[in-house]
Amino acid sequence: MNTIIQAQDVHFRYEEAGQGSPLVLDGVSLEIRQGEFLAVLGHNGSGKSTLAKHFNAILLPMGGKVYVKGMDTQDEERLYDIRQQVGMVFQNPDNQIVATIVEEDVAFGLENIGVAPEEIRRRVDEALKAVGMYEYREHAPHQLSGGQKQRVAIAGVIAMRPDCIVMDEPTAMLDPRGRREVLKTIRALNKEFGITVVLITHYMDEAAQSDRVVVMNDGKILLDGTPREVFSHVALLKQVGLDVPQATELCHQLRRQGWKVPDDVLTVEECVTALLKELEVKHVRHS
Repeated sequence: MNTIIQAQDVHFRYEEAGQGSPLVLDGVSLEIRQGEFLAVLGHNGSGKSTLAKHFNAILLPMGGKVYVKGMDTQDEERLYDIRQQVGMVFQNPDNQIVATIVEEDVAFGLENIGVAPEEIRRRVDEALKAVGMYEYREHAPHQLSGGQKQRVAIAGVIAMRPDCIVMDEPTAMLDPRGRREVLKTIRALNKEFGITVVLITHYMDEAAQSDRVVVMNDGKILLDGTPREVFSHVALLKQVGLDVPQATELCHQLRRQGWKVPDDVLTVEECVTALLKELEVKHVRHS
């Protein structure tokens, strides 16, 4: 599988923090593969959002390198090409919606780069269908729910045809229903359309649905693996101020009480299966 984004020994601190302040990114190296769904976790201040902004050259490393499809993000002549490859979606959809009609908002970026009108029409329709918002194409964005607005913001990005979308806590301001809507959209973009997704999140259940999880702490990568591998480190995650999926937490507590349940449970269904199996064993033992 080809690498789409590569970070090599990246160091970064914000200028306003001063030279003596700790690095926000302290020697981060990471490869993201084409078609991957990567979740990045970390407490506030861990560096996860700062790292995300390096992926399409919103921020540039003070030390080390970031490459997008082999293009150096510090090469100003490739900035347009880099941002065509990697789109960004942020927490607050209201900050990304600029038009008074949904389809006009999705078309905004395409118009700015001079795409032909007939191609704009095709891409806007395709993007809105991809996020399940085509029927709302003539609605005013301010009349939509938070989850719907975020899906419109995502449509505006995918209309630009990026190979990768970096989403910086896109569900943080949404209610549970809105979160489900957006996560379903993200998974469909990845699985059905092959778009590489980097999801910055503090929701463990969202990370559990990814292909790979990276955990950041104090500007460094602490863990990197599949959701099962990463969330099996319950004590370590709690030590750095993070939770685990509820099903994982329950099984962890039961193991501490002597129950023989797996340490890599992620979902409620897996938890129920494990508990039923253990209860059957206990029943046999005592019958």
